[in-house]
Amino acid sequence: MSKSKTTIWRRIRQWWWQKSCPSEFLCDNCRYDHPSACLRPERPNAVKCPDYVPNTM
Repeated sequence: MSKSKTTIWRRIRQWWWQKSCPSEFLCDNCRYDHPSACLRPERPNAVKCPDYVPNTM
């Protein structure tokens, strides 16, 4: 897969996760919502995150 296709799919996936997330901030519903699991500076109030994975628990 080319880099541009990867970027497009990442943007689509990010958009879908933001739309399906029930909270205002992504971190509230993310699998990595823990200080030792996520070191991003946006945490805990991220509205965009390339590492976002919905918490299934």
